[in-house]
Amino acid sequence: MTRIEVPNSVGRRGSRGRFGRWLMILLLLIIVGTGLWTWLTLGWAYAEGERAGVLQKFVRRGWVCKTREGEIALYYGGGQYLGSGASPQLWDFSVRDNSVAEDLSKAVGHRVQLHYTEHPGIPTSCFAETRYLVDKVTVTDNAPANQATPGPASGAPGATTGAPPATSAPANPAAAPTSPPPTPTSP
Repeated sequence: MTRIEVPNSVGRRGSRGRFGRWLMILLLLIIVGTGLWTWLTLGWAYAEGERAGVLQKFVRRGWVCKTREGEIALYYGGGQYLGSGASPQLWDFSVRDNSVAEDLSKAVGHRVQLHYTEHPGIPTSCFAETRYLVDKVTVTDNAPANQATPGPASGAPGATTGAPPATSAPANPAAAPTSPPPTPTSP
């Protein structure tokens, strides 16, 4: 019997196997690290707070990942609710909860108070386009922002309510002209 000698290729194959093994370990570590980072940024909030303003817009947008994004106008030192003066500052936010999204889509144009949590470092915009995630909404008025809200000055002369006055009676009955008081007679 003749013996056939096969060259030993274990040395060369071992180096390729080690490189492939290290590449697979590195790829696995990157995937696990990204998953842990995403879970950490979405699970724990850096900060939480409240913001109030007029809800300007609320949309669902995105090419592949559809997110719900909104914008409120914060009026500091002026604006529609505080009188003339400063222009509004716009604040963008994201929503991940379906029930909150439904409430916000009904409240466009109204004054709202939003409870939010801040999540910096979210790795992709598939979860949210901003770092502020709103989880609770409270509508603080019943009229849209472009209509006059009822208040103490709504019946005053010169106030614009969008509707003609119902009666021709004066706004303040105590100020209505009455007959002069009787003069006392002296004895």
